[in-house]
Amino acid sequence: MTTTDLGPLRESAFRFLRRKRLVSLAVPATILIYFTYIFFSFDILGLAERARMDNAVTLASDSWSYKTHVTRDNRSGELAYAIEGERKGTYPDGTRPEWVSDAGEALVIDLEDGHIITFLPDNGVSYVIPGYGTFEARLVDGRIQSNLGDTPPEWINASGTRVAITTDAGRLTMTRSKTEVFRYFPGWELFWFTLDSPYHDHGFVSLLTGPQLDPERSNLSGMWEDFWRNSMWRHADVAWAISETILMAFLGTFGGAIIALPLAFLAARNFAPLVAVRFAVRRVFDFVRGVDALIWTIVLSRAFGPGPLTGALAILVTDTGSFGKIFSEALENVDDKQIEGIQSTGASVLQRYRFGVIPQVTPVLLSQILYFFESNTRSATIIGAITGGGIGLLLTQAMQTQKDWEEVAYYITLVVLMVMLMDTLSGWLRSRLIKGKGN
Repeated sequence: MTTTDLGPLRESAFRFLRRKRLVSLAVPATILIYFTYIFFSFDILGLAERARMDNAVTLASDSWSYKTHVTRDNRSGELAYAIEGERKGTYPDGTRPEWVSDAGEALVIDLEDGHIITFLPDNGVSYVIPGYGTFEARLVDGRIQSNLGDTPPEWINASGTRVAITTDAGRLTMTRSKTEVFRYFPGWELFWFTLDSPYHDHGFVSLLTGPQLDPERSNLSGMWEDFWRNSMWRHADVAWAISETILMAFLGTFGGAIIALPLAFLAARNFAPLVAVRFAVRRVFDFVRGVDALIWTIVLSRAFGPGPLTGALAILVTDTGSFGKIFSEALENVDDKQIEGIQSTGASVLQRYRFGVIPQVTPVLLSQILYFFESNTRSATIIGAITGGGIGLLLTQAMQTQKDWEEVAYYITLVVLMVMLMDTLSGWLRSRLIKGKGN
């Protein structure tokens, strides 16, 4: 090869290297431009300015703690003590928290660490705040008059109709209708037994070994009944909701698989020779899986009404398209020699499919079905929030109250445990049914 022949090759090599260099520079430049676009279009700086870390801290603390409310009706003077301020958590008549006491006509609330709140007669209130002083306020002719100056601290929100003071010890709010104090405590109070249960505030060991507290029930049966029918945490309703969520995922997943399998034969190139049939079936698969399950949920809920069955149908419709595509591709990759061997024995068409095709695709089918079942247990939670069924409904209701975040944490914990259980179960089934372990 002469020097003249090497010229075009050298030029071609140089052009190739230049293209590679441009590509190596263009890719990071494109990524940088894209992230710059995201930074401005999504208003990242504005998001940082709008972030309320105090709300985030309150939300986080509400998820692992509870509040005990002390409330005075400013119209009637009636006092109430309640866990989370709920009627179901109200202390029985004649009882109250130990950190609340009487001082003549006043009511003293000890929030510890020097924080003392006193409900004074004639709709007055005082709050001794260490490091600040004593706040005093009184309701006069429908207006709140206080000893606050013109520039109160940021942690005090005051007007003529409402005062809110938030400290590390608790919170005091005063309006024309009521004066309310609540104090945080760690844990999920009344998770086991409500205040009206004879087993409340007793240890499990003492309940199991101690005397019978309810003359009509043994301690063991009474404990279970009061726990299961807990009116605040609703354990029976939660268990039923979890079972509904799993049932939605099961019916939707396996129902979609049953429908998709015969249709997959019509979409497979080696089993459906007619191009028009294959094209039509595949477009149906594309359509039903191209619309998200949440959209199908909204459409079907308009047609069939809310309920867990509507959620199962939404999962079924979407998974039918996904399974149809997966199953048809698996059928197109089967080994024809095994089918020909079955055919040589004089087997019918159905027998060839049963013994020559199904055994080859069964591992793929089972693996995908079990994976979708595991994934749909998560999806069923969101779908249930829309259709009004399952744990998703309870989760949405707890979020809408903006105060039951410990119940939100409880439901999320159950959802995570449910997904972990489905993952373990599907892995065990795959090992038993596909790999043949344990036989």
